[in-house]
Amino acid sequence: MASKKADPNNKTIAENRRARYNYAVEDTFEAGIILVGTEVKALRLGQANIAESYAAIENEELMLINANIPIYAPASQFNHLPTRPRKLLMKRRELNKLMAETQRKGRTIVPLKMYFNDKGLVKILIGVATGKDNQDKRDTAKKRDWQRDKARLMREKG
Repeated sequence: MASKKADPNNKTIAENRRARYNYAVEDTFEAGIILVGTEVKALRLGQANIAESYAAIENEELMLINANIPIYAPASQFNHLPTRPRKLLMKRRELNKLMAETQRKGRTIVPLKMYFNDKGLVKILIGVATGKDNQDKRDTAKKRDWQRDKARLMREKG
């Protein structure tokens, strides 16, 4: 089954830009997320942080751990816990593929982006990744700088 890509027209809530720096992302999946009403209201205000979160498989269920969705102030006592674990929804075949991937050495599941899809549902883009060492990070930065310089040189000449 092919991995699903996020639609660029969707409204981004939070993005984990640090994940692509620290990890080499090999495959991406789109997952739904179970939320309570106050969490959705807080997300509609554009408040969320997935930079220090990760996904883990617990009891054959995929959980998003340590994602911070701040409390929604107008809800007063009916609020949610900001960093509670949240269940991610995926097809069983995709979940089995994820479980097989993470059992291999050095693989982890990192959230890359949280967004509203075209139906207004909250989706999260997760990736199966391996950690980069410092040399790989330097190589990535070197390639990025060269591409930027090359584009600048091409603009000046043509």
